Amino acid sequence: MNEMQPYISICIPAYKQAGMVRRLLDSIVSQSFKNFEVIITDDSADNAIALLSAEYSNLLPLTYFHNTIPLGTPENWNQAIRLAKGKWIKLMHQDDWFVDNNVLKKFYEYSVSYPDIRFFFSAFANHDLEKKNIDEVRCNWFQLLLLRLSPLHLFKKVYVGNPSCTMIRRDVELMYDRRLKFVVDFEYYIRCFQSGTRWKYIDDCLIHVGFHPNQVTKSTFLVPEVQIPENNLLINSFGSRILNNLFVFDYYWRMFRNLSIRSFHQAKSFDIHPMPESLVRILKYQFMYPLSILKIGLFSKLLMLISYVRFQLGKN
Repeated sequence: MNEMQPYISICIPAYKQAGMVRRLLDSIVSQSFKNFEVIITDDSADNAIALLSAEYSNLLPLTYFHNTIPLGTPENWNQAIRLAKGKWIKLMHQDDWFVDNNVLKKFYEYSVSYPDIRFFFSAFANHDLEKKNIDEVRCNWFQLLLLRLSPLHLFKKVYVGNPSCTMIRRDVELMYDRRLKFVVDFEYYIRCFQSGTRWKYIDDCLIHVGFHPNQVTKSTFLVPEVQIPENNLLINSFGSRILNNLFVFDYYWRMFRNLSIRSFHQAKSFDIHPMPESLVRILKYQFMYPLSILKIGLFSKLLMLISYVRFQLGKN
């Protein structure tokens, strides 16, 4: 590694909310590990983030870039990653921040102790910034076993957390799919793990993850115009064979049920591309039952299992 190369690049794709960015920068200033750079790529129309970056330029090795044309999520993430020079990439959403002054030190120590690992992720604490609730999230042994058996188990639950909870070697050279918003993080993780990238879980709560109404994940939740095209794209990208995984099949079953899709015309109206035939089959199974029954958890799970068996047997 070049002596002048920072060990970790902290990449912050920013958009407005300068107060949240300040909180994150304050948590970076306090870090005991100092061999890092900070890259801020800014999609904002105003200069609030630019002024804030200038304020911290004497406290941090910080480089600020303003996107003349807003890139949006997740291309602004990719832009920050492209500009990074460090051996490791530590993407940080502006809503999130480090739990204490030894977070980077712990990521560094793990990277040295496990030189064959190229992707780390840690436990984290979800903060509801409106209700002031805090919920610590850790992976248990069974979840880690499922993840080692197949990264497709991330369809069941995104055990890895959001990108702020991760650190990845720069030479992995993966970018987030710019066509996605709601499923962008776990689609990236699946591609990463399927490529053979070795990973390790850090069972320390290292990241505060902030939740608020203006987040992209909140604004795209249960929005069929977003969820149906993106999840169609997942099938087209990974192949319909992923539906052989029960958790993946259940994920699509729950998506259609929760969106209250009750006709093929309705489902296809949300995406200009043809719906994969495998998903059409799942809809056929659901249309056999009233939505009121599908909304009852126990019955829905039982009907999903019956439909999964029929799907495996190749019946319509």
